[in-house]
Amino acid sequence: MPEAVLKRAQEELLDWQGRGCSVMEISHRSDAYVELAQNAEAKLRKLMNISDDYAVLFCHGSATHQFAMVPMNLLADRGKADYINTGIWSDKAVKEAKKFGDINEVKALVNRDGVFTVTDVKEWALRDDAAYLHYCPNETIGGVELHDIPVDNKVLVADMSSCILSKPINVSDFGVIYAGAQKNIGPAGMTITMVRKDLMGKTAARTPTLFDYKVLADNASMYNTPPTWAWYLADLVFDWLLAQGGVDAMAIRNSEKSTKLYQYIDSNPFYSNPIDKPYRSRMNIPFVLANESLNARFLAESEEEGLLALAGHRSVGGMRASLYNAMPIEGVEALTAFMDTFAKTHG
Repeated sequence: MPEAVLKRAQEELLDWQGRGCSVMEISHRSDAYVELAQNAEAKLRKLMNISDDYAVLFCHGSATHQFAMVPMNLLADRGKADYINTGIWSDKAVKEAKKFGDINEVKALVNRDGVFTVTDVKEWALRDDAAYLHYCPNETIGGVELHDIPVDNKVLVADMSSCILSKPINVSDFGVIYAGAQKNIGPAGMTITMVRKDLMGKTAARTPTLFDYKVLADNASMYNTPPTWAWYLADLVFDWLLAQGGVDAMAIRNSEKSTKLYQYIDSNPFYSNPIDKPYRSRMNIPFVLANESLNARFLAESEEEGLLALAGHRSVGGMRASLYNAMPIEGVEALTAFMDTFAKTHG
């Protein structure tokens, strides 16, 4: 979360808009909160240039909920869908979708001599009659990113939880975009979903009401009490993004941050990144030490320097630096300075 947003939330916590109470204490159906919700959606539409052809939903829960909601809404009669598997989150989405339809899993991530890369799209066995193609543009855990739209002429469904608002995209290229809030939008507990309106209203018969995109859209994401605090904080983040220059400015900053860290890793044999360069993530940068017996010491000493949350995911080990929008370039500079000192001391 941007520091400016946290400070603003702190200032408004007990007295929002001069009302003498918190935004969490007013009704979500009050004029004041409805105005906040509408303004937040308008700001997001401006940031991402979202047309009226799309509903923007502020949903309860995590992106993991969408692993079920997508097939429930788009595969009403146990239809067919293609899923590109490039990492752990893709894999979880595949497993969930298989409960609802005929899912063709394309395992596109391969390990070639210790370097992870993505197979050529020409090798993907996609089906002409698939209702949609699902993929995860940025795999948070593995640090793999597909920087371009993988295929044309498909209904694309994208899990953008860890890369939304990090660079400009053409929303009209997609049928559905969903993103858990806790990376570039706000706190955990809310997922923003953009759905092309012609894809709604085709849910499976047993779809729970709150999992039906059309019900959510028809009720302005307020069929029941929404995640009001998360929605409010998202609105503050959208204000911050607009003040920074929008998504175009974020793209420049994110490129600078990731380039600086990758250049340092590649220049020092004490460290290495296991991802093929064309598929390296700008948001999540994993790296390993040449001597992995030093991992615990690296984490302990980095924490002493105020560098937190650098442990890689338990499934892959090593280290991982996440460079979401709120991380300033100074954070990367502090990390590379520490890494350099650590390598000189222990190399």
